[in-house]
Amino acid sequence: MSTLILSPVATSPRDDAIALYRAFKGFGCDTAAVVNILAHRDSTQRALIQQEYRTMYSDDLLKRLSKELTGKLETAVLLWMHDPAGRDALIVWQGLRIETKNLEAATEVICSRTPSQIQHLKQIYHSKFGVPLEHDIESSASGDHKKLLLAYVRTLRYEGLEVDREITQKDAKALYKAGEKKLGTDEKTFIRIFSERSRAQLAAISYAYNDMYGSSLKKAVKGETSGLFEYALLTILRCSENPAKYFAKVLRKSMKGLGTDDTTLVRVIVTRTEIDMQYIKVEYLKKYKKTLNDAVHSETSGHYRTFLLSLLGPNH
Repeated sequence: MSTLILSPVATSPRDDAIALYRAFKGFGCDTAAVVNILAHRDSTQRALIQQEYRTMYSDDLLKRLSKELTGKLETAVLLWMHDPAGRDALIVWQGLRIETKNLEAATEVICSRTPSQIQHLKQIYHSKFGVPLEHDIESSASGDHKKLLLAYVRTLRYEGLEVDREITQKDAKALYKAGEKKLGTDEKTFIRIFSERSRAQLAAISYAYNDMYGSSLKKAVKGETSGLFEYALLTILRCSENPAKYFAKVLRKSMKGLGTDDTTLVRVIVTRTEIDMQYIKVEYLKKYKKTLNDAVHSETSGHYRTFLLSLLGPNH
């Protein structure tokens, strides 16, 4: 569900390409014009603008943008210019690279995407970077975190809403035995269930767990695991129950306390704008009694602020 407020005037990719070219020309860049055009175009339009720009000016629009823009705005706009699967591939690739290592970002993207999004991500990853995604996970991640990520990207999970009650009870019991009931933790069981069960099934397991043992599965994960392995399990679990609520929480965390974690702020807003931003805004307001727009407004400034707020759409 897209939040994107498309331009009220029907413009053609060609007109946009010309307008961008003009914005770059002369002394200094007309950043406001660039932001105003690109923040209001959906992924198909953005791809067409890039094609037109290349045809008309024999120039790569992305390269040009990175010359003309700087700082956080540059990061946000460049990320926005990709289509969703290509963008996910890029974030994961950068997250797994030694130079730009951000295993948390790579984990967030992998563990919060649907099985079909992951399939698409894997295809693009391989064609873009010349290696299979699994190969880079192998060399960058470690321990149970690595095992979980590999199992998660290799398993084709069911995407429907049907739930098997028998499996639900069995899995809840298995997780209890593997964690809270024993000394130490049987990580294999957590990896198997979390990587093989559909979102609907996992949400049902979580509900049953609470019902059967009077404490939450989330609490069990927090008590029994740690580090990136815990982070991956919680991401999978929270996204099985309510992805919008999960991302509202991630956004809140990126803006809480001293300073802003702009990398996370940009990543979540840009990657969710064309997926479920409307729902995230509702969850944010419900949980934090403040609109997401107001929160972003108070943490950002200048053209960077304008760009992010344009992606978020109206402040309800």
